[in-house]
Amino acid sequence: MNGLVFRIGGEGGEGVISMGELLTLACARAGYDIYAYKTYPAEIKGGYAMWQVRVKDELLLSQGDKVDVLICFNQESYDRDSRDIADNGVLLYDIDQCPNVKENTPYQKYGIPFSKLAVEKIGSKRSKNVLILGIISGLFDFHLEIMEEMVRQKWHHKGDTVVQKNLDALRFGFEYVKENLTFSLSLKIPKLDKEPTMVLSGNESICLGAILAGLKYYAGYPITPASDIMEWLSEKLPALDGTVIQTEDEISALASVLGASYAGAKSMTATSGPGLSLMCELIGLASMAEIPAVIVDVQRGGPSTGMPTKVEQSDLNLALYGAHGDSPRVVMALSSVEDCFYGIIRAINIAERTQLPVIVLSDQYLAQRKASMRIPDLSHIEFETRLEPDPAEQSSDYKRYALTESGISPMAIPGKHPYGYVATGIEHEETAKPGYSRKLHDDMTNKRFKKLKTVHEDSNKYVKFYGEPQPEVGIIGWGSSEGVIREAVKIANANGMKVAALHPKIISPLPYRSIDEFLALTKKVIVPEMNYTGQFANYLMAWHDIKPIRLNKYQGMPFTPDDILAKIEEVYGKTHIKETHSPFYSVPE
Repeated sequence: MNGLVFRIGGEGGEGVISMGELLTLACARAGYDIYAYKTYPAEIKGGYAMWQVRVKDELLLSQGDKVDVLICFNQESYDRDSRDIADNGVLLYDIDQCPNVKENTPYQKYGIPFSKLAVEKIGSKRSKNVLILGIISGLFDFHLEIMEEMVRQKWHHKGDTVVQKNLDALRFGFEYVKENLTFSLSLKIPKLDKEPTMVLSGNESICLGAILAGLKYYAGYPITPASDIMEWLSEKLPALDGTVIQTEDEISALASVLGASYAGAKSMTATSGPGLSLMCELIGLASMAEIPAVIVDVQRGGPSTGMPTKVEQSDLNLALYGAHGDSPRVVMALSSVEDCFYGIIRAINIAERTQLPVIVLSDQYLAQRKASMRIPDLSHIEFETRLEPDPAEQSSDYKRYALTESGISPMAIPGKHPYGYVATGIEHEETAKPGYSRKLHDDMTNKRFKKLKTVHEDSNKYVKFYGEPQPEVGIIGWGSSEGVIREAVKIANANGMKVAALHPKIISPLPYRSIDEFLALTKKVIVPEMNYTGQFANYLMAWHDIKPIRLNKYQGMPFTPDDILAKIEEVYGKTHIKETHSPFYSVPE
């Protein structure tokens, strides 16, 4: 099987998302790699909702481009999504809810009265999403037993009656295909004999990695699309001797995290752009008082309330520069569901080692994407803890902020070490006593920034390179677009184009050496990012001799491989490049 892309569209509240989740998990149970993402309305109920899953018998890097199978619950879904159907694809639609379907199309169409069948045959319109799953199982020779098991797991807590009604809907849909549809395409999803994988969303992967890294305290305030992290941890962390607190706002969330970290617990919070902006003063406190803390920012479309359920990569400037005074921090960007697991472990390790705040950038596309992930081998993972005073070297003049070569000084834990000190946001001497002299501020500022040098080797270590060793066109990406870029590069290479991509995982401090080496290979460099102003491109220009060719997308939807490939072909074939962003931000020749 080469791979199939399914998309389900309809009204929020019709079961679009739950149907997509069931289909995704069932395909994973059948042994396939899956890559799924969703978009849904910001309203509590109503509005367009969509689930897309790509299914393949090998590693998937993106959600794909064209849709092989589109399932439309209503006319709005058809109007929005039918343009994306592949020429040899399939459209399944509710014939009563989609009155305006084109006659002549390059794809096959099956108009089925989903809602009517659910009411007449099952006795409930709410069963239509499971009925459609049965139809899909029949059309694609999917193992019905796997789908039945998914239905039982999904609704077992609601009792036998509900489970049986959904099983009846599933089986009816399966039999309906045999009796009513003639399906000429050879698109099949047979069961595979492969090693089991985990299926996680980006947010779930962050939670799992954080727990394994030793997370003991989480405080947060609900905000889409980061709320899943608090909800997941609130169920799991207390059972592992951890604590989860929902605070009154994002300011108190980070303040609480800093208090717990001061007391010795590995601590974390998560938010989105509006919440991160509220945390800026406390990020400065974490820098000044040298308290480890991890802040996950799940970016969304903005500014202000913006588009809470859509994707954007527009918080980079805030993460890098959101501070008063010189406030050192580490900024990371997660790139895949698997990288969420390993990346959050890396973030907690760096925070503990450097005694600095670490801002971890994710986004809605990655956070709520579901993907297959190999079960991690924990024997190769290192877990770091902060530097503490040596018990054998007890003294009465403990210097919490001792000036050291690395900038890192031993951090006493209240109740564990016989030392007391005040962790204050005011400038201080080595003993933590307030001080304001010119030399003191000079020394302490150098101390705080010196700690970033310990991260610089990490930043060069965690850089991914893909493609031709001697490229004519290069791409530097960041964050959740890694897989899409990688797939586009793979296609370009297969078509004879010498293209390569570099993808840093740590954004600040930048892996300067790795980027310089990459820039030496090619002078044509594309920088794709999901924002209007080209924040990462501007950041690169501040540190490197580069005139990036910008590719900006700010529609609330992620890049596709075709988006990247089209830009590669344009750059590869032309000397003058038309930039795809506002001319206000154009770089003068």
